[in-house]
Amino acid sequence: MNLSYLFIIIITLVLGLGSQALIKKTYSKWSNVPVSSGMTGAEAARRMLDSNGLHNVGIDMIKGELSDNFDPRSNTLHLSQAVYNGRTVSATAIACHEAGHAIQHATGYTPIRIRTAIVPVVSVASNIWIILLLIGIFLNMMGLVWVGVIMYACVVAFQLVTLPVEFDASGRALNTISMTMALSQEQNDGAAAVLRAAAFTYVASALASLLQLLYFLGMARN
Repeated sequence: MNLSYLFIIIITLVLGLGSQALIKKTYSKWSNVPVSSGMTGAEAARRMLDSNGLHNVGIDMIKGELSDNFDPRSNTLHLSQAVYNGRTVSATAIACHEAGHAIQHATGYTPIRIRTAIVPVVSVASNIWIILLLIGIFLNMMGLVWVGVIMYACVVAFQLVTLPVEFDASGRALNTISMTMALSQEQNDGAAAVLRAAAFTYVASALASLLQLLYFLGMARN
């Protein structure tokens, strides 16, 4: 532990806590604003999927808050209860964002294909990189340190390639919302605010991880 790494830890905490506070505040604000379309999040997602010919993509409800996701293995959108049943700006924005991921998979969007391809490597690397790094440091085995750093670099690469995936899904969602959901300008702006806040969590995480990777690379070279 030194001052440089302590500084990185502080930045990581600030980015993490700040991004989580932003998404919760923004999500909560627009969860209290009903959409003029009157549609639930599930209905909005269904409309977006069907308009892109994805009638075979399922939609179900899961527990948790902001736990929404698209599972390409089951070809199903999993929406939290508040999003699935909600007739609010936040519910519409998040549901359509997840529908955007389904469309990405269906159309072979390149960044999501890359992300899917490296998932097996990242699944292993994310669990053992820190162990290898620490063992290498304590035993002064630089070869092992480098293996740990390279594995961590794979994790960071996954986070970086996730950014265009998330931005694109949000872009698809906002385009659909503004063109087909008949919302007011205020509601469209609210949907954009929700998705920007959600995107910032990914940006903050990637930035913090990149700073840490640069530190580890510098450490391994010395």
